Amino acid sequence: MSFHSMWAELLPVGRSSTSGGYRRFAWTDADADCRAWFEDQARSRGLAHEVDRNGNQWAWLGDPAEGDAVVTGSHLDSVPDGGAFDGPLGVVSAFAALDELRARDARLTRPLAIVNFGDEEGARFGLACVGSRLTAGQLTREQAHRLTDGDGVTLPRAMEAAGYDPDAVGPDPERLARIGAFVELHVEQGRALDLSGDRVGIASAIWPHGRWRFDFRGEANHAGTTRLADRRDPMLSYAETVLAARREAELAGAVATFGKIAVEPNGVNAIPSLVRGWLDSRAEDQTRLDTVVGGIEKAARSHADAHGIDLDVVRESFTPVVEFDHALRDELTRILGTDTGLTVPVLGTGAGHDAGILSGSIPTAMLFVRNPTGVSHSPAESASEDDCVAGVLALADVLEGLACR
Repeated sequence: MSFHSMWAELLPVGRSSTSGGYRRFAWTDADADCRAWFEDQARSRGLAHEVDRNGNQWAWLGDPAEGDAVVTGSHLDSVPDGGAFDGPLGVVSAFAALDELRARDARLTRPLAIVNFGDEEGARFGLACVGSRLTAGQLTREQAHRLTDGDGVTLPRAMEAAGYDPDAVGPDPERLARIGAFVELHVEQGRALDLSGDRVGIASAIWPHGRWRFDFRGEANHAGTTRLADRRDPMLSYAETVLAARREAELAGAVATFGKIAVEPNGVNAIPSLVRGWLDSRAEDQTRLDTVVGGIEKAARSHADAHGIDLDVVRESFTPVVEFDHALRDELTRILGTDTGLTVPVLGTGAGHDAGILSGSIPTAMLFVRNPTGVSHSPAESASEDDCVAGVLALADVLEGLACR
């Protein structure tokens, strides 16, 4: 099956008819359809399909027990109303790259696997990369069991409803020990390749990044009868903090975004009693990130004090800077540069990935495919078919160089 036909088959799954974006959330019907698609692709190629204790899907060519396997893939879930390419491009390209290797009559000397990591985006339960975090031991079973979605459904309950055993989740060192290298292909979430004119790039590092929850607590009251001077309105402090985040990020050359908000009682004619906002911030290095988040919190507390608002700040997740394995990165550069003559730039990224989570346990690397607009996590996310095919060929070259030596 060609890249185009696979892409066309997956494209409608979980797509909203109103926004045009995707709602492929963990342990939902759309997620189940994506998983069924992955299994069909694996079995149609004669690959051994399995689901591990954490709900991640694997398609094996060769015996995984031999060890030193080369693994590629990504994820199939999405952010709310996300784009088509973030995640799925890496999975579809992995199957297409395997087809290309077979067309070349390449002879593997190491086991090869394609993986679909579960719940990478964290859209439902609020924590990114749940499947890979569990596998790598960066998330315990107890922590995972405490995760809850916006409707109050716990992760264990959602897994059970989807037919999986939540009590089995946890670290999987034996599986990781079988893997010699993991290479994840991903659409670029930025415009570096578009600006340089290159179709494919290699990742150098993932910026340190995290999520912080800001709880502004005031006093609910009537919007029409309460004098401005008598109000304890947490929305004012929140709004001023959003502006402060932009200023701090600009000063540090970083990024900071309040992209999610919850308001209580959430009435048009009611002054809020609580405004809860979630901050996402990322920077090139730890010092800059600390400066940005520290500056935002300082400004938030100052604005809260000025309006008589109580403030709690909770760090919900954090990932330090991830330097991808230098030897593996250099090997990809050699394969794609020296062997094929391509110009393949090496660039950093502010986005988190399963490859970043696994980098502390196994050698990992990433390939990026050009995104002409740089837009991601949006229905406007795009990549041309020619660039996608170039990514498939680059991935095939890398897999051949790693697994056929």
